[in-house]
Amino acid sequence: MSATSSNPAETPAAGSTGTTPAGSTPGSAPTRSRLIVLAGPTAVGKGTVAAAVRETHPEVWISVSATTRAPRPGEENGVHYWFVSDEEFDAMIDKGDLLEWAVVHKAARYGTPRGPVDLALASGHPAMLEIDLQGARQVRETMPEALFVFLKPPSWDELVRRLVGRGTETEAERERRLETARAELAAESEFDVTIVNHEVHAAADELVALMVGPAPSAP
Repeated sequence: MSATSSNPAETPAAGSTGTTPAGSTPGSAPTRSRLIVLAGPTAVGKGTVAAAVRETHPEVWISVSATTRAPRPGEENGVHYWFVSDEEFDAMIDKGDLLEWAVVHKAARYGTPRGPVDLALASGHPAMLEIDLQGARQVRETMPEALFVFLKPPSWDELVRRLVGRGTETEAERERRLETARAELAAESEFDVTIVNHEVHAAADELVALMVGPAPSAP
């Protein structure tokens, strides 16, 4: 497992049609928020949608999670994740450096460094956390003012196709992730808004439309 040379707890990273507001009537505008928490089942494309937001909307700050899992091909430390050792992750927990953390897919640990989130919100820019279901539940306890968005696949068959097509997991890992995905899909009602990920850039645009931009500078 590679260890980062920069402290993820201190270093901020740069940052489908059918948005459905929970509890609203058809045609009503969804609530907008400066802090978006994006979650959804495994292989739904959270990371891909977040990357599209980063590419097309550089004004949006996106958190970079710390994880104890090994990097996949093409993933960069500090860009896609902070890849840390178990000992480093333990130290972050002990020091209170994580806004949330969880064991995901009964395997690796993931967590959101607290410091960069606080800095991003203090700067007045729109911010987004791309995290798992367990993490979203923890953040709701501490930041209930955020808007919680559930990214949903067009169908279960499409979710399975995307997971198998990734080719980055063993058969046992795929089965474990699909088991987790079933439970994650059942949690959709816990979220404020649902976006169906038919197409990545359309989903990214819907996500950004839910955000409140920074306040204008004083003349």
